[in-house]
Amino acid sequence: MIKKLLFTLLVLVSFNGFSQNLSLSEHAKVSILTCGTGPESYAMYGHTAIRIQDKVTGLDVVYNYGAFDFSTPNFIGRFVKGDLQYFITNESYIDFYYNYQAENRAIIEQELALTPIQVKQLFEQLNASVYSEERFYTYKFIDRNCTTMVVDKINNTLGNEYIKSATSDQSYRELLYPYMSDFYMKLGIQIIFGTKVDEPASRLFLPYEFESALSKTKVNGKPIEKSNATLLNAQPTSVPFNWLNSIYSLIGVLLLLALFGKKWIPIIYFTIAGLLGLFFSLVGLYSLHEELLWNYNILLFNPLFLIYAWYYWKENKSKTILLGKIILGCLALYLVYMLTKIHLGIVWPFIVLHSYWLLRTLFKKN
Repeated sequence: MIKKLLFTLLVLVSFNGFSQNLSLSEHAKVSILTCGTGPESYAMYGHTAIRIQDKVTGLDVVYNYGAFDFSTPNFIGRFVKGDLQYFITNESYIDFYYNYQAENRAIIEQELALTPIQVKQLFEQLNASVYSEERFYTYKFIDRNCTTMVVDKINNTLGNEYIKSATSDQSYRELLYPYMSDFYMKLGIQIIFGTKVDEPASRLFLPYEFESALSKTKVNGKPIEKSNATLLNAQPTSVPFNWLNSIYSLIGVLLLLALFGKKWIPIIYFTIAGLLGLFFSLVGLYSLHEELLWNYNILLFNPLFLIYAWYYWKENKSKTILLGKIILGCLALYLVYMLTKIHLGIVWPFIVLHSYWLLRTLFKKN
């Protein structure tokens, strides 16, 4: 076992040193690799990498800006805060290919029409990043990730921002929405995001959007895409419908809560909802992720629910009615604002339950 480990380490060190000191021939080429989605949260949007291949020297290396270290102290806290460090790595193409084959994720390759000088410049810049402190960057969900870093690197090599998002009426939220197949993950992500993700998607930040933009980009009137090929096809998989992980289970649970007439149920529920709203209100002050700022979902999970639940428990009629009217007003504003938002389709059960309980309480207290 130790011999195998030492041998693997020797191969990696030899490969890294080889790629660092190697001079490219004029036949070297650069490709963008777009990798398919996976079930894990970090893989559900796909992946982007840069491949540099030189058949004359035998070089075939992939540069990957999507690496992170789970053993980082306070990993979750730093991820939420927005100062988690990602970094660039390099590895042999064959290892890269086998990893994605094992994960059953497709790989699309787009060779770029770069000059030998541009290929050499990019190769040197990537190696300089890998073997220096430049390899680290602070991850941002939209503005700085494995795709945006590659977009910026290629545009820098081209000398201008040739590769960019097409003018579109779609928001970042609308682009992200179809990728989220897990219902409760989708629900959680949609309610924690604020107004930034509702802005028009002006930044190329998703792998498949980048792949599409590359196929349409022209530099000095000529296509930047020299060729396009599927290197690895993902095998079709069928995921059976899961009632427990769907909107139907959410509706079922909320319906049971509404029908079960115990006083303590809405008290506990509104306390949790208020705490959630309080979290949405405060996380924007703590986190550096702009996607979490100005979260209008606090109108649905209103921090005032904490006070409302207290007065409801204490049976203070006047205060309960007053707060109930204020929260209902906030809820009405939320519904009007949400009429144009794509995630209304998954949050409406909460709107119905909150409205039902608040109206019932108001009529009962009167």
